[in-house]
Amino acid sequence: MTDPLEQQVRAPVPLADQPFAVTERTQTQLVLRRFLRHRLAVFSLLVFVLIVLFAFVGPLLWKYTYFTSTPDNSQPPSLDHPFGTTGDGKDLLALVMRGTQQSVKISLLIAVVSTAFGTIWGAAAGYFRGVVDAVLMRIADLVIILPILAVAAVLANSSDGAWWMVSLVIAGLVWSHVARVVRGVVLSLREREFVEAARALGATDARIIFRHLVPNAIGPIIVAATILVASGILIETALSFLGFGVQPPDTSLGILVSEARTAVQTRPWLFYFPGLFIILIALCVNFIGDGLRDALDPKQTRVRQ
Repeated sequence: MTDPLEQQVRAPVPLADQPFAVTERTQTQLVLRRFLRHRLAVFSLLVFVLIVLFAFVGPLLWKYTYFTSTPDNSQPPSLDHPFGTTGDGKDLLALVMRGTQQSVKISLLIAVVSTAFGTIWGAAAGYFRGVVDAVLMRIADLVIILPILAVAAVLANSSDGAWWMVSLVIAGLVWSHVARVVRGVVLSLREREFVEAARALGATDARIIFRHLVPNAIGPIIVAATILVASGILIETALSFLGFGVQPPDTSLGILVSEARTAVQTRPWLFYFPGLFIILIALCVNFIGDGLRDALDPKQTRVRQ
Protein backbone atom coordinates (compact mmCIF):
# COMPACT_ATOMS: atom_id res chain seq x y z
CA MET A 1 0.00 0.00 0.00
CA THR A 2 1.42 3.39 -1.05
CA ASP A 3 2.01 6.00 1.59
CA PRO A 4 -0.27 9.06 0.94
CA LEU A 5 2.63 11.36 1.83
CA GLU A 6 4.83 9.66 -0.79
CA GLN A 7 2.10 10.09 -3.40
CA GLN A 8 1.92 13.79 -2.60
CA VAL A 9 5.68 14.16 -3.01
CA ARG A 10 5.68 12.31 -6.34
CA ALA A 11 2.73 14.25 -7.71
CA PRO A 12 3.65 16.74 -10.46
CA VAL A 13 4.09 20.30 -9.31
CA PRO A 14 1.53 22.67 -10.87
CA LEU A 15 3.03 24.99 -13.49
CA ALA A 16 2.09 28.04 -11.44
CA ASP A 17 4.06 26.67 -8.46
CA GLN A 18 7.21 25.86 -10.45
CA PRO A 19 10.23 28.20 -10.00
CA PHE A 20 10.56 30.88 -12.69
CA ALA A 21 13.11 29.76 -15.29
CA VAL A 22 15.37 32.37 -16.87
CA THR A 23 17.62 31.40 -19.76
CA GLU A 24 21.19 32.60 -19.83
CA ARG A 25 21.92 35.48 -22.17
CA THR A 26 25.31 36.80 -23.18
CA GLN A 27 26.14 40.48 -23.18
CA THR A 28 25.88 40.58 -26.97
CA GLN A 29 22.38 39.10 -26.83
CA LEU A 30 21.33 41.64 -24.22
CA VAL A 31 22.69 44.53 -26.29
CA LEU A 32 20.95 43.27 -29.44
CA ARG A 33 17.68 42.75 -27.57
CA ARG A 34 17.73 46.27 -26.11
CA PHE A 35 18.61 47.76 -29.50
CA LEU A 36 15.71 45.95 -31.19
CA ARG A 37 13.37 47.41 -28.58
CA HIS A 38 14.37 50.90 -29.77
CA ARG A 39 11.90 51.06 -32.67
CA LEU A 40 13.09 54.37 -34.07
CA ALA A 41 16.70 53.14 -34.14
CA VAL A 42 15.72 49.89 -35.86
CA PHE A 43 13.61 51.77 -38.42
CA SER A 44 16.49 54.20 -39.01
CA LEU A 45 18.88 51.29 -39.52
CA LEU A 46 16.57 49.78 -42.14
CA VAL A 47 16.28 53.13 -43.92
CA PHE A 48 20.06 53.59 -43.85
CA VAL A 49 20.57 50.11 -45.33
CA LEU A 50 18.12 51.00 -48.11
CA ILE A 51 20.02 54.24 -48.77
CA VAL A 52 23.30 52.32 -49.01
CA LEU A 53 21.72 49.82 -51.44
CA PHE A 54 20.30 52.74 -53.43
CA ALA A 55 23.76 54.32 -53.66
CA PHE A 56 25.86 51.25 -54.46
CA VAL A 57 23.47 48.83 -56.17
CA GLY A 58 21.19 51.36 -57.84
CA PRO A 59 23.76 52.57 -60.42
CA LEU A 60 24.21 48.97 -61.60
CA LEU A 61 20.50 48.69 -62.35
CA TRP A 62 19.61 52.18 -63.60
CA LYS A 63 19.75 52.91 -67.33
CA TYR A 64 21.54 56.27 -66.98
CA THR A 65 24.94 57.06 -65.51
CA TYR A 66 25.88 60.22 -63.64
CA PHE A 67 28.07 61.45 -66.54
CA THR A 68 25.62 60.69 -69.37
CA SER A 69 23.85 63.64 -70.99
CA THR A 70 20.41 63.21 -72.54
CA PRO A 71 18.37 65.46 -74.90
CA ASP A 72 15.95 66.14 -72.01
CA ASN A 73 17.29 69.38 -70.56
CA SER A 74 15.78 70.78 -67.33
CA GLN A 75 12.89 68.33 -67.32
CA PRO A 76 10.76 67.95 -64.16
CA PRO A 77 10.34 64.51 -62.54
CA SER A 78 8.71 62.00 -64.88
CA LEU A 79 8.54 58.25 -65.44
CA ASP A 80 11.68 58.33 -67.57
CA HIS A 81 13.50 60.61 -65.12
CA PRO A 82 11.98 60.13 -61.63
CA PHE A 83 14.09 62.94 -60.12
CA GLY A 84 14.08 65.13 -63.24
CA THR A 85 17.12 66.30 -65.20
CA THR A 86 19.71 69.06 -64.96
CA GLY A 87 20.27 71.95 -67.32
CA ASP A 88 22.72 69.91 -69.40
CA GLY A 89 20.40 66.88 -69.62
CA LYS A 90 21.93 64.67 -66.94
CA ASP A 91 19.57 62.36 -65.09
CA LEU A 92 19.27 63.62 -61.49
CA LEU A 93 18.48 60.16 -60.10
CA ALA A 94 21.81 58.87 -61.40
CA LEU A 95 23.56 61.97 -60.01
CA VAL A 96 21.94 61.51 -56.57
CA MET A 97 22.98 57.85 -56.54
CA ARG A 98 26.58 58.81 -57.29
CA GLY A 99 26.49 61.72 -54.85
CA THR A 100 25.07 59.54 -52.07
CA GLN A 101 27.70 56.90 -52.79
CA GLN A 102 30.54 59.39 -52.48
CA SER A 103 29.11 61.09 -49.41
CA VAL A 104 28.54 57.77 -47.62
CA LYS A 105 32.07 56.58 -48.43
CA ILE A 106 33.55 59.83 -47.18
CA SER A 107 31.55 59.86 -43.95
CA LEU A 108 32.29 56.21 -43.15
CA LEU A 109 36.02 56.64 -43.79
CA ILE A 110 36.01 59.74 -41.58
CA ALA A 111 34.33 57.77 -38.78
CA VAL A 112 36.70 54.79 -39.05
CA VAL A 113 39.96 56.79 -39.21
CA SER A 114 39.08 59.40 -36.59
CA THR A 115 37.61 56.81 -34.21
CA ALA A 116 40.64 54.52 -34.45
CA PHE A 117 43.16 57.35 -34.00
CA GLY A 118 41.13 59.12 -31.32
CA THR A 119 40.67 55.89 -29.37
CA ILE A 120 44.40 55.17 -29.27
CA TRP A 121 45.21 58.79 -28.38
CA GLY A 122 42.61 59.04 -25.62
CA ALA A 123 43.37 55.59 -24.18
CA ALA A 124 47.09 56.42 -23.93
CA ALA A 125 46.35 59.76 -22.25
CA GLY A 126 43.92 58.26 -19.75
CA TYR A 127 46.09 55.27 -18.91
CA PHE A 128 49.50 56.94 -18.45
CA ARG A 129 48.15 60.20 -16.96
CA GLY A 130 50.68 62.75 -15.67
CA VAL A 131 52.91 64.44 -18.22
CA VAL A 132 51.79 62.14 -21.05
CA ASP A 133 48.15 62.99 -20.39
CA ALA A 134 48.87 66.72 -20.20
CA VAL A 135 50.82 66.81 -23.46
CA LEU A 136 48.43 64.61 -25.45
CA MET A 137 45.28 66.38 -24.30
CA ARG A 138 46.71 69.86 -24.88
CA ILE A 139 47.35 68.83 -28.47
CA ALA A 140 43.79 67.50 -28.68
CA ASP A 141 42.47 70.77 -27.24
CA LEU A 142 44.41 72.68 -29.88
CA VAL A 143 42.80 70.61 -32.65
CA ILE A 144 39.34 71.12 -31.15
CA ILE A 145 39.56 74.91 -31.23
CA LEU A 146 40.59 75.00 -34.89
CA PRO A 147 37.83 76.26 -37.22
CA ILE A 148 37.05 73.00 -39.01
CA LEU A 149 35.60 74.38 -42.23
CA ALA A 150 38.33 76.99 -42.72
CA VAL A 151 41.23 74.59 -42.08
CA ALA A 152 39.61 71.75 -44.02
CA ALA A 153 38.98 74.05 -46.98
CA VAL A 154 42.66 75.07 -47.10
CA LEU A 155 43.90 71.48 -46.80
CA ALA A 156 41.31 69.92 -49.11
CA ASN A 157 41.98 72.53 -51.78
CA SER A 158 45.31 70.82 -52.52
CA SER A 159 43.83 67.30 -52.60
CA ASP A 160 42.57 67.50 -56.22
CA GLY A 161 39.09 66.52 -55.02
CA ALA A 162 39.97 62.87 -54.30
CA TRP A 163 37.26 61.60 -51.94
CA TRP A 164 39.70 59.70 -49.72
CA MET A 165 41.91 62.77 -49.32
CA VAL A 166 38.89 64.86 -48.33
CA SER A 167 38.01 62.14 -45.81
CA LEU A 168 41.49 62.10 -44.28
CA VAL A 169 41.57 65.90 -44.01
CA ILE A 170 38.25 65.97 -42.14
CA ALA A 171 39.23 62.97 -39.97
CA GLY A 172 42.41 64.80 -38.98
CA LEU A 173 40.26 67.60 -37.56
CA VAL A 174 37.56 65.63 -35.67
CA TRP A 175 39.44 62.78 -33.97
CA SER A 176 40.03 64.89 -30.84
CA HIS A 177 36.36 64.59 -29.84
CA VAL A 178 36.70 60.80 -29.66
CA ALA A 179 39.98 61.14 -27.78
CA ARG A 180 38.34 63.17 -25.02
CA VAL A 181 35.49 60.67 -24.64
CA VAL A 182 37.84 57.67 -24.48
CA ARG A 183 40.20 59.41 -22.07
CA GLY A 184 37.39 60.02 -19.61
CA VAL A 185 36.26 56.38 -19.75
CA VAL A 186 39.80 55.01 -19.40
CA LEU A 187 40.53 57.25 -16.42
CA SER A 188 37.73 55.53 -14.52
CA LEU A 189 38.50 52.02 -15.80
CA ARG A 190 42.23 52.04 -15.01
CA GLU A 191 41.50 51.92 -11.28
CA ARG A 192 39.30 48.83 -11.52
CA GLU A 193 40.29 45.48 -10.05
CA PHE A 194 40.72 43.70 -13.39
CA VAL A 195 43.40 46.20 -14.41
CA GLU A 196 45.24 45.69 -11.13
CA ALA A 197 45.01 41.93 -11.65
CA ALA A 198 46.43 42.25 -15.18
CA ARG A 199 49.36 44.29 -13.84
CA ALA A 200 50.00 41.73 -11.10
CA LEU A 201 50.14 38.97 -13.73
CA GLY A 202 52.81 40.90 -15.64
CA ALA A 203 50.72 42.25 -18.54
CA THR A 204 52.39 45.01 -20.53
CA ASP A 205 50.90 48.48 -20.80
CA ALA A 206 49.97 47.89 -24.44
CA ARG A 207 48.17 44.64 -23.57
CA ILE A 208 46.26 46.30 -20.73
CA ILE A 209 45.18 49.17 -23.00
CA PHE A 210 44.13 47.14 -26.05
CA ARG A 211 43.06 43.92 -24.35
CA HIS A 212 41.28 45.24 -21.27
CA LEU A 213 40.59 48.98 -21.36
CA VAL A 214 39.52 49.61 -24.97
CA PRO A 215 37.10 46.62 -25.11
CA ASN A 216 35.44 47.84 -21.91
CA ALA A 217 35.05 51.31 -23.44
CA ILE A 218 33.55 50.00 -26.67
CA GLY A 219 30.08 51.39 -25.90
CA PRO A 220 31.03 55.09 -25.86
CA ILE A 221 33.43 54.48 -28.76
CA ILE A 222 30.70 53.05 -31.00
CA VAL A 223 28.32 55.88 -30.11
CA ALA A 224 31.04 58.45 -30.87
CA ALA A 225 31.67 56.75 -34.22
CA THR A 226 28.01 57.01 -35.25
CA ILE A 227 28.00 60.69 -34.35
CA LEU A 228 31.09 61.17 -36.53
CA VAL A 229 29.34 59.56 -39.50
CA ALA A 230 26.59 62.17 -39.30
CA SER A 231 29.06 64.99 -38.64
CA GLY A 232 31.32 63.82 -41.45
CA ILE A 233 28.62 63.92 -44.11
CA LEU A 234 27.52 67.40 -43.00
CA ILE A 235 31.10 68.72 -43.03
CA GLU A 236 31.71 67.18 -46.46
CA THR A 237 28.47 68.71 -47.69
CA ALA A 238 29.56 72.13 -46.44
CA LEU A 239 33.00 71.79 -48.05
CA SER A 240 31.53 70.70 -51.38
CA PHE A 241 29.00 73.52 -51.16
CA LEU A 242 31.92 75.95 -50.79
CA GLY A 243 33.78 74.29 -53.65
CA PHE A 244 36.54 72.64 -51.61
CA GLY A 245 35.29 69.05 -51.46
CA VAL A 246 34.85 66.49 -54.23
CA GLN A 247 35.54 68.16 -57.57
CA PRO A 248 33.72 67.76 -60.93
CA PRO A 249 33.36 65.73 -63.10
CA ASP A 250 32.73 63.59 -60.00
CA THR A 251 29.91 64.64 -57.71
CA SER A 252 28.59 64.46 -54.17
CA LEU A 253 25.40 65.54 -52.45
CA GLY A 254 27.07 68.77 -51.40
CA ILE A 255 28.03 69.61 -54.98
CA LEU A 256 24.49 68.87 -56.20
CA VAL A 257 23.01 71.20 -53.58
CA SER A 258 25.61 73.87 -54.35
CA GLU A 259 24.96 73.76 -58.10
CA ALA A 260 21.18 73.94 -57.60
CA ARG A 261 21.13 76.82 -55.09
CA THR A 262 20.33 79.36 -57.83
CA ALA A 263 17.56 77.19 -59.29
CA VAL A 264 15.43 76.66 -56.18
CA GLN A 265 12.59 78.77 -57.57
CA THR A 266 12.71 77.64 -61.20
CA ARG A 267 13.83 73.99 -60.91
CA PRO A 268 13.27 73.01 -57.27
CA TRP A 269 13.76 69.29 -57.87
CA LEU A 270 17.48 69.89 -58.42
CA PHE A 271 17.83 71.21 -54.87
CA TYR A 272 15.33 69.26 -52.82
CA PHE A 273 16.16 65.66 -53.86
CA PRO A 274 19.88 65.76 -52.89
CA GLY A 275 18.99 67.87 -49.82
CA LEU A 276 16.47 65.24 -48.76
CA PHE A 277 19.11 62.50 -48.87
CA ILE A 278 21.52 64.59 -46.79
CA ILE A 279 18.83 65.03 -44.14
CA LEU A 280 17.83 61.35 -44.24
CA ILE A 281 21.39 60.09 -43.80
CA ALA A 282 22.14 62.49 -40.94
CA LEU A 283 18.89 61.70 -39.12
CA CYS A 284 19.19 57.93 -39.58
CA VAL A 285 22.74 57.82 -38.25
CA ASN A 286 21.83 60.01 -35.27
CA PHE A 287 18.87 57.80 -34.35
CA ILE A 288 21.01 54.67 -34.76
CA GLY A 289 23.52 56.27 -32.39
CA ASP A 290 20.75 56.93 -29.86
CA GLY A 291 19.70 53.28 -30.01
CA LEU A 292 23.27 52.06 -29.58
CA ARG A 293 23.82 54.43 -26.66
CA ASP A 294 20.78 52.99 -24.86
CA ALA A 295 21.68 49.39 -25.74
CA LEU A 296 25.30 49.75 -24.62
CA ASP A 297 24.45 51.41 -21.30
CA PRO A 298 27.17 50.04 -18.97
CA LYS A 299 24.65 49.82 -16.12
CA GLN A 300 22.71 47.19 -18.08
CA THR A 301 25.45 45.01 -19.57
CA ARG A 302 25.56 42.24 -16.96
CA VAL A 303 24.70 38.70 -18.03
CA ARG A 304 21.31 37.52 -16.79
CA GLN A 305 21.03 33.95 -15.56
